[in-house]
Parts: sequence; structure tokens; C-alpha cells
Amino acid sequence: MNIRNELEKRADIFNKEMKKYLKTGTPKRLYDAAKHLPLAGGKRLRPCVAMLSCESVSGDVQRVMPFAVALELVHNFTLIHDDIMDKSRLRRNLPAVHIKFGESTAILAGDFLFALSFEAMQDIPIKPSVFKKLNNSLIQCVKDICQGQQLDTEFEKRKNIAEYEYLNMIQKKTASLFRLAAHGGAIIGNGSTEEINALTEYGNLLGLAFQIWDDYLDLSSSEKTLGKDIGNDIRNGKKTLIAVHALENTNNQDKKLLEEVMGNKDASERDIKQVVEVFKKTGSIEYAKKTALHYSRQAKKTLETLKDSEAKTVLIQLADYSIEREK
Repeated sequence: MNIRNELEKRADIFNKEMKKYLKTGTPKRLYDAAKHLPLAGGKRLRPCVAMLSCESVSGDVQRVMPFAVALELVHNFTLIHDDIMDKSRLRRNLPAVHIKFGESTAILAGDFLFALSFEAMQDIPIKPSVFKKLNNSLIQCVKDICQGQQLDTEFEKRKNIAEYEYLNMIQKKTASLFRLAAHGGAIIGNGSTEEINALTEYGNLLGLAFQIWDDYLDLSSSEKTLGKDIGNDIRNGKKTLIAVHALENTNNQDKKLLEEVMGNKDASERDIKQVVEVFKKTGSIEYAKKTALHYSRQAKKTLETLKDSEAKTVLIQLADYSIEREK
């Protein structure tokens, strides 16, 4: 079983469903801006997690599609706003929304996708009492993402961040949406309490592994492969796990270099390379890889309570893929 084929198969089904919500309208520029990122592709991992979670508890995957759409629209709305905040030029190998359509329209496009996500939620075929809980979970998830993004921004201005603070931040900013995807998929699929709890924890751990690996890719991939700016995290002063570990484990001279370059928007390629060398010297890049591997293994372990199925096998492979991908 090939994980890429399994994900692409589900992504194709999902994309057809999502397009139903991305209609044309006026003002045309707003609708074009709102559609720019969702229709630019992407891995569709969160919708796939929702679909696979539903499948793994023997649920009807068609019932989970509106929920999967809501997740992806929320994800894209956060990416649009993130790119504005981080001044990123590229996303999915295309100009970021604010680069192509201007900052004001990009902000509105993100807001528009957020509204569409709740429109999609209305189409989930579940009992009103269950819908209310799931809708509240989405609301809490978006609040968590906003809190995590704010912490991420505040950390840029702080010299030292503890590892537990970083983990709390990515749990809110990234893992929360993976957790909700797995949780909601299991609920809509009518899973047992044990299955729902196991899949919810799986989503949480997968999200942690995914974000830590993302931090690693910012330093190791080519810009063309990754589809976004390389070294952007360093220039923005992002306190990734790599940076947090390096700042805690380097000598005074190298620490001074890190503090001078990280957060310097005008840092040269030479500056970036020097920082990366410090990251390597302190073993911080390897530490991040090992930590991502740890969470990936823990994610797979949570699935032991689920009965064997094709969906369970794909979820296990997805945990491996999250720390093996190149973009």
C-alpha cells in the first residue's frame, strides 16, 4: 500500500466536494482571492485524517465530507493570515494571497473562508446534539489556533523560550486542527468512546510530529521543493524547536550570533548559513528530527486499540509520512 496514492485518492474525492463551496460571486476580486489558495493544491492532510478516522471506525466517509471541507477552509484561512503576518512571498509555489491580491483583500479573503467553513459545517448529517458539540469543538480549535499564533509572534521578540512553551504553542497552533480532524471523523463515523479517544490522541501527536518536521524542512529543503521561502523562520526570529534547543545548548559567542541574526529581516544568505551551522554544531537539527520521530511513534501506538483495517494501515503510514516528507 503506497501512502501517497492513498492520500491522493482521498484528496481527489475531497477536492470535488470542496469546489462546491468555492463558488463565484461579486466582488469578483474577493472570490478570486478566497479561492486562490484552496484551489492551489496542498496535501489535504487534515481532510484525509478526518476521512480515514471515519473509515477506521467503519463509518460512511461521505457523511464526513462537509466536516472535512470546513477543516480545510479553516486551515487555508489561517495560512492566508499567517503569510501576511510573516511577510511570506510564496505559498504552494505560487505568490501568497496578499502578494497577488493585496493585503486588504487577503485579510477579507481569509475572513470569507472562515465564514464558509461554518457554512460547510451546517451540512454534516448528524443529530443536533452531536452537531452542537462538534461545532463548539471547531470554535475552540480556532481559538486555540489564534492563541498559538499570538504566542508564536510574541516568542519572536523573546530571547529565550523553554521547550515546554514551544510545545504548548504548536499544540495550539498546529496540532489542534489535526486533533479535531481525527476527533470529528471518529464521531461522525459513530465510533465508540474508546475509538474516539484513541483517534483524538493520534491526531494530537501527529500534529506535533508534523509541525516539528515542518521546522526542520524550513532549513533542509529547496525553495522549489518546499513551495515557500527558505530561511524565513530565521529572518522572522521564529522560535522553532531547533532554535530553542540551540539557544539553550550553545556557547556565548554562538548565542550572540543567533540573537543578532534571528529576527533580522535583512539577514544575508551568509548570515543564515552561519546560524544553520550553529544549529548543526549544537545537535539541534538532529534533536528536532528525533523529537518528531518520537511523536510519530507515539501516534502509531495510540492506534493499537483500533481493529485492523485498510484505513488504520493508512493512518499508521501517515504517521511515518509526516516525518519523511520533503515538503
